[in-house]
Amino acid sequence: MADVKGDLAGVSRPGAATPKIQERVGLLKLGDYPFEGSPVAFWDIFGEQGHPVRTTVSDMGPLLISRLLNLNDVQSGVLTIVFRIADDSGLHLLDFKDLRALAQHAGDHAEEFETEYGRVSPASIGAIQRGLLTLEEQGADRFFGEPALELDDLMQTDGAGRGIINILAADKLMLTPRAYSTFLLWLMAELFERLPEVGDLEKPRLVFFFDEAHLLFTDAPQVLLEKIEQVVRLIRSKGVGVYFVTQNPLDVPDVVLGQLGNRVQHALRAFTPRDQKAVRSAAETFRQNPKVDVETAITQLGTGEALVSFLDEKGQPEIVERAFVLPPWSRIGPVTPAERQETVRGSLVFGHYEKAVDRESAYEMLKARADREAAAAAQAQAEAEAQARQAPYGYPPAPQPGRAPRSYPGYPPAPRRPAGRSRDTLVEAMAKSAARSVGSQLGRSILRGVLGSILKGR
Repeated sequence: MADVKGDLAGVSRPGAATPKIQERVGLLKLGDYPFEGSPVAFWDIFGEQGHPVRTTVSDMGPLLISRLLNLNDVQSGVLTIVFRIADDSGLHLLDFKDLRALAQHAGDHAEEFETEYGRVSPASIGAIQRGLLTLEEQGADRFFGEPALELDDLMQTDGAGRGIINILAADKLMLTPRAYSTFLLWLMAELFERLPEVGDLEKPRLVFFFDEAHLLFTDAPQVLLEKIEQVVRLIRSKGVGVYFVTQNPLDVPDVVLGQLGNRVQHALRAFTPRDQKAVRSAAETFRQNPKVDVETAITQLGTGEALVSFLDEKGQPEIVERAFVLPPWSRIGPVTPAERQETVRGSLVFGHYEKAVDRESAYEMLKARADREAAAAAQAQAEAEAQARQAPYGYPPAPQPGRAPRSYPGYPPAPRRPAGRSRDTLVEAMAKSAARSVGSQLGRSILRGVLGSILKGR
């Protein structure tokens, strides 16, 4: 997988050699040099200049997502908790809306998850949501979804048995270096985890050229550097070759640089102290050749020249040699949009990745759960309001004439009149009221007299 910035692209048809290339062919005495095209496949994360490239949020994992969102250690820990909740709850994280919905769910139910998973702070959830929003504004959310990239589609051959060159259009992707580097790291990690062990093959099944390799390591945390070192060291046993392309060897950490066997060093210009240090560092890491002054030669290399050192049959670095690099067989120069579209439509995988698929995942599951809870709450509220209308102010409704009194939960039953007893007449009711009044006045007079006698005695 290489990247195209508009200055170099191979197309599946031979191109006319430029005068400079013809001159180089004659200088190197190559004779009848066979110029021919190479089969290619164009890829583009944004789906504009090639087949769309996608993966799922779950496949990328919390470590790379944390790097993509530029999270600190605490926020990365909260993101790891969110991924663990998704795994334990059977919620699929496919795209950004799934991750956003689950992060909000974890924040809203933080107290429920704290005992089992740890503290989920609102500040960390807010940082995750802001990072997702920023990437969406940059268009990086198109990288997440389905159908996900099948690694076998990067290892196709044409009818003649030649391997197809996969070219990643990275002109827009380079504007977001963190997304570019995260994508490359994910791709390398996927190859390492999914490809079977094949040992030391005569020819690798797949070769990667990572341009602007310094972006892979800029501001990378230590745990990520250890992961890269592990992959670079062991991926050769999977039949995959990895080449880091960078302008300065100091851009690649020593722990990673030490795992690389084959080296092609083009010219370095020592204009600054850092450049001079890079020249000395590059010269000292080659296996020395008595016939070549490496430190001087690096600054004198011309166009098409390089210092090369490859592994021999025993896996040991060969002595450094100053050599010419053969010119490309295919055309040099950018392809036209029409040629690009023709190549894309003629690809074996055309039509498979062009249409995105949005199946049921965490977002839809959480939304359905929230809808059910909202419906249950609405039904309970409606029942409570209906009961309140039947019993206003907390009292049961008065029984209507001619109907037996109803019993209500929480209220004592109404007293019943003795059987056979009729209602009092008006005269009887007035007489009873007068008797109660007289009795009350008489009782108060006696009480005052008794209390008065006692007080006088004191």
